[in-house]
Amino acid sequence: MTEFWLISAPGEKTCQQTWEKLHAATTKNNNLSTNSKFNIPDLKVGTLDVLVGLSDELAKLDAFVEGVVKKVAQYMADVLEDSKDKVQENLLANGGKMLTMILDLVTYITRFQWDMAKYPIKQSLKNISEIIAKGVNQIDNDLKARASAYNNLKGNLQNLERKNAGSLLTRSLADIVKKEDFVLDSEYLVTLLVIVPKLNYNDWVKQYETLAEMVVPRSSNVLFEDQDSYLCNVTLFRKAVDDFKHKAREYKFLVRDFQYNEEEMKADKEEMNRLSTDKKKQFGPLVRWLKVNFSEAFIAWIHVKALRVFVESVLRYGLPVNFQAMLLQPNKKTMKKLREVLYDLYKHLDSSAAAIIDATMDIPGLNLSQQEYYPYVYYKIDCNLLEFK
Repeated sequence: MTEFWLISAPGEKTCQQTWEKLHAATTKNNNLSTNSKFNIPDLKVGTLDVLVGLSDELAKLDAFVEGVVKKVAQYMADVLEDSKDKVQENLLANGGKMLTMILDLVTYITRFQWDMAKYPIKQSLKNISEIIAKGVNQIDNDLKARASAYNNLKGNLQNLERKNAGSLLTRSLADIVKKEDFVLDSEYLVTLLVIVPKLNYNDWVKQYETLAEMVVPRSSNVLFEDQDSYLCNVTLFRKAVDDFKHKAREYKFLVRDFQYNEEEMKADKEEMNRLSTDKKKQFGPLVRWLKVNFSEAFIAWIHVKALRVFVESVLRYGLPVNFQAMLLQPNKKTMKKLREVLYDLYKHLDSSAAAIIDATMDIPGLNLSQQEYYPYVYYKIDCNLLEFK
């Protein structure tokens, strides 16, 4: 499990003291969590009205960006198909000032640095959120277009591959038979392909020459077999075909509709080769695009979390801006204990906190936008992004 709790608390005499107090309380007993400071720069505060409106907008933006992050991650897993074990190593974040520094997601979050180039802090909070929304919306639209094109190609290829797989009763026979298996270009004679159950093969050998008049003696050979059946050919006069088919059904021999046509068979093979080649050509660029844009979307998502912490902290704790943002990676076995420790630390921030600690109680108005309420600012970051995990 890779879950983080991003919280903030007001600065005491200094923000460093706030950090030390939390760190001591959560690590001295049973190492309840692994902690790090979460650095948020001095952003432009704006007016109270703007902050209140922005709080709701950022909640929606958070959900949207998280959704896009998960879509890109899941599509990466879909594209890699049989190499799903390699998905995680492709889900990375391009970290910090050094553009060449590629970080795993946990490292990126725990060492978070605001990207001044992408999101200039001289801009208003609303402008920064709009820059993020515009960028992630573009990724979402591009993903839809690229996924649609690749899925169509993959689907067409799978349909052709399906035709060449399965049992002899349903699969294409074009890649099995050869020209010499047929009597071709005859005005009177025709070669049929018959699926004969293995259990009935002895009956076929005894009966096929007498299933209709004018069957060419000894004209049947086994051309192919699967687990249950043989594919046999048989040559007869054209005018006897209907009688032969009717009689064959009585003995559970199935005559497959098939005409030997080299041009059509060649076209099918070429189409399959073309689709297979196109898929290979598109695979590499698509995976690269997914890697780059997963990183972009993930980085945008963590910046949205930072914006939410900043806005909510100013609304909760007031001005001047004086709070410490902190990232906790809880120990799964001691989550309940960690909540209790945080409650003891910060219950003084909210007179209603005493009621909130009992999670079984239904307190109207305290579940804002389906976000848990605590006396401290709290947001969860869940890095489990893939459904198959």
